[in-house]
Amino acid sequence: MSADQTAAGTAAVPSGVRIGPLRAGERITLTDPKGRRHSVLLAEGGTFHTTKGGVSHDELIGGPEGVVVTSVGGTAFLAMRPLLNEFTVTMPRGAAVVYPKDAAQILMACDVFPGARVVEAGAGSGALTCSLLRAVGPTGRVRSYERRDDFAAQARRNVESFFAGPHPSWDLTVGDLVESLEAESTPQEVDRAILDMLAPWECVDALAERLVPGGVLLAYVATTTQLARMVETLRVHGGFTEPEATETLLRAWHAEGLAVRPRHDMVGHTGFLVGARRMAPGFRAPARKRRPAPGAYGEDYNGPRAATPEGAAERG
Repeated sequence: MSADQTAAGTAAVPSGVRIGPLRAGERITLTDPKGRRHSVLLAEGGTFHTTKGGVSHDELIGGPEGVVVTSVGGTAFLAMRPLLNEFTVTMPRGAAVVYPKDAAQILMACDVFPGARVVEAGAGSGALTCSLLRAVGPTGRVRSYERRDDFAAQARRNVESFFAGPHPSWDLTVGDLVESLEAESTPQEVDRAILDMLAPWECVDALAERLVPGGVLLAYVATTTQLARMVETLRVHGGFTEPEATETLLRAWHAEGLAVRPRHDMVGHTGFLVGARRMAPGFRAPARKRRPAPGAYGEDYNGPRAATPEGAAERG
């Protein structure tokens, strides 16, 4: 029985968490003595091949996770079902994935709650989608948009692999987000909107019409140029609170006896988060009290500018 089944045996909304004996068709993680992880899809009669000999899948199928199996060459491997953070960085991918450290920040910064109505664009390889679906629960809805057919197909395969089938709270649309929203016969309200795309500022106006007051709009971007453009677009729009831009760096530590120090490797820059909240119709956020740095909006600045005299003076 999976973790998604109630005591009465009725299947609930999938969480992606599985318990009980390992089964053929499940993806597991084999970890070698050097800490290297290998993602393996179990199949009856299958073999995981290494330079130290093979590991038979049949030794694992039907048994529990958390066991140690030995290859023909004598190398021991720890066998575990992957946690969500492990799955997203080892799953097959087309587009680059949102790393776990950023996915965690996105869920907290957006306050994605059970029952939330979430819009995600683009879906990429489906890494963030898995986290969003788990957060919204059975009463929520995640609508993902992806322009590329091949990326959308890969995202669907990954999401269905993690949740052991189609997730009932997920809609995946192949197409442009703005065009898809404009084509809706009945506009649907949105609680949270998360953009992982090249030019997220192009979607601000369309999403502003769908976001409920207090809703959150967040963009995940790779460069400072994108960060600046998104921040200024949200400011100029006037219907959002002052945007906040952040970056998360993750550093692991080595602890062995008296040798306690940062590890030499770390997960450094992967992306920036730019977020703001939707104001109620007819209201604008209070003007910033601080003055911009000298030259911040000088003759070389060619980004968005406010259309109002007050805004133009502030950015003068």
